[in-house]
Amino acid sequence: MYAVIKSGDKQYKVTKGQIVEVELLKAKAGEEVKFDVLMTGEGAEIKVGNPVLESASVKGKVLGEIKADKVVAYRYAAKKNIRKKQGHRQAYTRVQITDIV
Repeated sequence: MYAVIKSGDKQYKVTKGQIVEVELLKAKAGEEVKFDVLMTGEGAEIKVGNPVLESASVKGKVLGEIKADKVVAYRYAAKKNIRKKQGHRQAYTRVQITDIV
């Protein structure tokens, strides 16, 4: 069985036991979180919400926070002495899906 969940502004297709990296959540390691379910499916049977399924729920356990690799943005204008270097590391929360009901 799989489910499509919404976390932040993104959607993720998850199964039970899967580890997912979602946008940063305000939860500490070891806490349980609940996600909005947009769709569930098992084989040919699919249930789609409008916009969410009230009868379905997905629970996960927070494993911790991680940061992605650094992305460097560099702006350069020739003959203008303009050089700007900026780095960014996106923060994520690693969650293990424990139950799909």
